[in-house]
Order: sequence, then structure tokens, then C-alpha cells
Amino acid sequence: MFDVVIIGGGAAGFYAALNIAQRNNGLKIAILEKGRNVLAKVKISGGGRCNVTNALSEPSDLVKNYPRGFRELLGPFHAHNSRDTVDYFENRGVILKTESDGRIFPVTDSSDTVIDFFLKAAAQHKISVIRNSPVLEIVPIESAENNWKIVSTKKEFFAKYVLVATGGNHKIWNMLARLGYNIVPPIPSLFSFNIKDRRISGLQGLSTTAIVTVIKKKFSAKEITVGLKSTLRPGQQLMAEGPVLITHWGLSGPAILKLSAWGARELFEYGYRFRIEVNWLPDYHKGGVVELLRRVKTLESKKTVYRTNALEIPKKLWSRLVIASGIPVDLQWAQLTTAELEKLAKNLTASVFMVEGKSTNKDEFVTAGGVDLKQIDFKTFGSKIHQNLYFAGEVLDIDGITGGFNFQSAWTAAYIAARDIAALSSQKISQKGS
Repeated sequence: MFDVVIIGGGAAGFYAALNIAQRNNGLKIAILEKGRNVLAKVKISGGGRCNVTNALSEPSDLVKNYPRGFRELLGPFHAHNSRDTVDYFENRGVILKTESDGRIFPVTDSSDTVIDFFLKAAAQHKISVIRNSPVLEIVPIESAENNWKIVSTKKEFFAKYVLVATGGNHKIWNMLARLGYNIVPPIPSLFSFNIKDRRISGLQGLSTTAIVTVIKKKFSAKEITVGLKSTLRPGQQLMAEGPVLITHWGLSGPAILKLSAWGARELFEYGYRFRIEVNWLPDYHKGGVVELLRRVKTLESKKTVYRTNALEIPKKLWSRLVIASGIPVDLQWAQLTTAELEKLAKNLTASVFMVEGKSTNKDEFVTAGGVDLKQIDFKTFGSKIHQNLYFAGEVLDIDGITGGFNFQSAWTAAYIAARDIAALSSQKISQKGS
């Protein structure tokens, strides 16, 4: 028998367990993990470096990075935001650093630093970490001592409080549905675009800043624009600006991942087959580039277009776009026709690519969907249906863009749930004592 059973041995589960124990060290706490290894997502996050959180700490700024959950997280972020997360880890010996893009990592650049901290701290607080224990059923019971029975493949566990922190787990969602919870259908978020196109073939590893726009197939009531800082602004298109990375399979990088997060539902409806428009020169529109190319034509008249990279764009990409515009490699600027110049300007500012599927980056895998947020009390992250049942992490219909935001929402939910569990348990102990 335990006071608290936490289902899920990931970031949210451990953070909650430690925060409960640090507030009320007399409680018996267990973490049930379905697999052999705990903290698996922490291990691979940030390419094995663990992107702990993001430097953005103002709640009003933080919430702009959550396609789902931004309204609900505003209050919780006032209680525990990224600044609090950094303080938590650094006060316990996990020293962090902030990179130029705002992502925060351990100074060791190793996720093992965070994992070792969690495991050692759990052992110090005598938290039971029970591995290879997939949960089969979560059963509310009426008992003087317990409120919940958790049936696993190993045994039955009884607890006063249960926190579900299982991430995107379809079996758990099915169990919760049987308990009366609405599950928003889960779909992928944070994925790259599969594209086969001669303009980018063989250029894997090349990265440049661009504006990427999804060309809509049909009218959507949810028309949003994603800016450089991932803020929602009034607009008519799904669009993101930022680094774009050319890969073996197509396009990835922060701008693409932002699009996949904000457009998760819409792109799912498209069956991941849609067109995008890429402006490789985000500071220019087509008309401006036409004028700039005309100046280059005058100044560099005897040079070949192919070998004259006249703009701030990677040389190899410039060469591909010149060829795609039908311009011979030996053609001089003086020989460039108006039609060829305008076609080159269009390829530079409005290259259209056909997306034919998605590829998931394992380091950044996130699911959009989960427990309906209307059924959660965001002052406690407790259930509105059952007392003493809490949720944290990706099991909820909350997801953020890449950059440490998904971990931050997990830390916040775990902290607030832990605070409520510890407070309630202390009240019960006081009542018994009196």
C-alpha cells in the first residue's frame, strides 16, 4: 500500500514524486514504469543533451509556444515557470546553461546528468521505482484507507492519490475513457516533411533561414500565422519563419517543426500530402528581389549567373535554384532575359514543394491530443470527475513546439499536482493527530 502511486517513470513522474517527498517526506510514494528503463525521453531529448526548458519565463510569453493548452497554462506558469525549473535543478547541483536560441541544457551537455540526479534523489527519499509494470486497470474504490486500486502485470497496488504521467500511451487513454474521460484523438506533432525534389536532393545538412507557408487545400476556420517567435497573430495562412534544414528525406528544422505543431490537425486532415511555399530570402518579397537582380545584372554583366551568388543564400542552394529557373550554367548576367530573371526571383522567394508524408524526429516526438482539458482543474491539475486523481505531461491534450517547452509544461503540471497532493496529505495527518 502506498500513499501516492505515480503511473509513468518519465520526467513528469519523477519531478512530481520528488516534489511530493520534499514537501512531505513521510509519504510512501511509488513510481510504476511499464518498461525496463525510466526517463527514456529525457535520455534522448536534445540529441542526448536534455533540453531541460527554455529561457522564456514570463507566463504571457511562455504560453505562446503551446498550440494546445496555451489558455489553460497561463495560470499554472505564474505558479511554476522556467525560471523556477532552473532554480530547482541548480539548487540541487544540476548546473544549467542557456544557448543563443533560448534552449537550456545541463553544462555537461549530457542527459545522464539529469537522469542521475532523479535516480539518486528518488533513492534518498525512499521512493519506490517499480520497473516492468505496465498498468492494466485503474479502479476507483471506496475505502477508509485508499481511494484507488492500480492493477499492473505484476500485482495490485493501492493508494490514496494517483498521478497519471504516462505520456502518449494509447492503453492508458483507453482506460481513462472507460472511467469517463474524453480523449481528444491523438495525432503526431513536431515532425519533418518528406519531399523528393531535385532542387534540394543531395543538399542534406544545409541550413538557412526561410519563411515556409502551407498552401491551403480548403478553407479552415482555424487560420493562424506562426511568426519567428512562434506567436499567434491575425492572419490568413499557416506560416513559420526560422531555420530550415535540408535532410535526406526532405525539410526539417525549427521552422518546419513549428508548422507541424501549429498545423498538426490540419496536416493530419490532409493525410500529410500538401504543398508548401518557401521564401529562401525572408527579408525580401518577389518584387524586391526582381529589382535587386536587375542591379546585379548591370553590375556583374560579364559574370555567369550560376557562379555569382548575389544574395544571402547558401551557394549550393543558389546554384540549384538557378538551374531550376532554366538558366544555363554558362549564361552571363548580360544575357539574362526578363522572363528568366523573374523566374529566378520566384524560385528564390516562392519555391513550391510537394510534401508527401512525414518523418518523426525521435528526439522531439510529441503527440497532440489526450485527456480533454475541460475535465482538468488547472489550479491543482486534478480531475474534475474523480477526487485524488491527477494528471501531468503529455497524457493531457497539451503540447508545445520544440525548444524545451514540452518539458516545461510537464515540470509545471507535476509541481502543481505535487503541491496539492502534499498539502492534502498533510491536512489528513493533522486531522488524524487531532
